[in-house]
Amino acid sequence: MGNLEQGEGSAMRQGATTAAVFGEVLRHHREVAGLTQEGLAVKIPCDRSLVARVESGTRVPQRRFVLACDRELGTGEMFAKLWRKIDWYPEVSHPDWFKRRAEMDAEAVAVYEYQNQVIPGLLQTEDYARALFSRVARGDKEEVIEERVRARLSRQQRFLDPLGPTLVALLDESSIRNVVRDAALMCGQYTHLLEAGQQENICIQIVPASGGAMIRPNTSMSLIRLPNGEQWVYSESLDCGHFNNDPALIARHAQTYDVLRADALSARDSAALIRDAMEGPGRNGDLAQEQLQRRQRRQLHRNSPRYPRLRPRKGQ
Repeated sequence: MGNLEQGEGSAMRQGATTAAVFGEVLRHHREVAGLTQEGLAVKIPCDRSLVARVESGTRVPQRRFVLACDRELGTGEMFAKLWRKIDWYPEVSHPDWFKRRAEMDAEAVAVYEYQNQVIPGLLQTEDYARALFSRVARGDKEEVIEERVRARLSRQQRFLDPLGPTLVALLDESSIRNVVRDAALMCGQYTHLLEAGQQENICIQIVPASGGAMIRPNTSMSLIRLPNGEQWVYSESLDCGHFNNDPALIARHAQTYDVLRADALSARDSAALIRDAMEGPGRNGDLAQEQLQRRQRRQLHRNSPRYPRLRPRKGQ
């Protein structure tokens, strides 16, 4: 055990950590704890195949899985620290047209997203991502779909770290209303959104469907800020990504984004709407309308003129 820990520390210091190293360390500590893959999976909980694939270095683990391993194996924050040290991007392959966006995500200091119809990739669960890829790529082999899922999860790692870059996600209400596969999958996705939204570096706001006067972008888009001060706007068509760093265009999109964010539900009201969606159909639309009206009343109250309150004098 001592030799492995020394090797692990050396790998972390040299920056040579890989998915395979993470898997080997996980396997070692699981066996020291006297657990089978099935036994650890029950404790996490997750499917045994997930433990097997992480140990073999063929699966990018999500933060929740990593924290559960530290908790169940009594390793403090070792796996969480190792997870943050690994550069997961070289471990996966991205579609040629998407590589540039993946490279930007690997170094961005802030990403501001607007997404309609589906949850943005940086906030998708593994099951949600797999269901989407399976639906749009029916002719692809299972290993191709799994590689795409792995690539998508690899982009999330930096942002799901509480010390990671800023991520502001404006989600059109349609993105949480559209059911992908089934209610159980969506429940897991809603839970993931609520947990991610509690991090200091992540803000999730819902753009309600009832806000008819809101000016929404014609398509999903991302405003990306890099460490050197460069800014880019990114959007997608069916099979292609579009980048633009024209200052005038970025300023126009940034203004549209800021206005939309100001009109969106607050983070607290957005979380309430997501929790309500977890309970299934019913008064979901009414809740969104109530929250929007309540917000508009508060704005009206703040903007209304204030008059001094007349108080009775003593003796009167």
